[in-house]
Amino acid sequence: MLIKMTIKSLLIDPINEMPIIVLMDADSKKVLPIWVGFFEANAIALKIEDVPTPRPMTHDLIKNILDTIGAELKRIEISKLENSTYFANIYLTINGQELRIDSRPSDAIAIALRTESPIFVDPLVIEAASGFEMSDDPEHKEKLKKWLDNLDIDAFGKYKM
Repeated sequence: MLIKMTIKSLLIDPINEMPIIVLMDADSKKVLPIWVGFFEANAIALKIEDVPTPRPMTHDLIKNILDTIGAELKRIEISKLENSTYFANIYLTINGQELRIDSRPSDAIAIALRTESPIFVDPLVIEAASGFEMSDDPEHKEKLKKWLDNLDIDAFGKYKM
């Protein structure tokens, strides 16, 4: 069963200085960090921070195209992790037909934010990525809490455009 997740934060990895999107489930039991490129992180940050742009950026353009042709983005799914590369699918409907479109997770997330569509992750992806899964064990909960605390602005720095 797919796990619905939201963006917990967008940070910079202090080791390789690459942006990280941190996804978390509603129960705060599962966490998935995804390293992305700067352009993709910027597109996500612009939407998270509601920064207006003078002209539509690529992901805004995609949303405008979907709206114009009457397509509805139903959900995105981060479906696979293979050779350190994440794979995602965008699911949309147009004229009653559901379409699945291959995508990079960062692009799918940027479009999902603009269309207010849900983000889902296959549990096997979390497992393969060594994502954190919380149990009711207090020690396990503390492990996740410490990891998230280390993702604090002081430790990583917030993504800046």
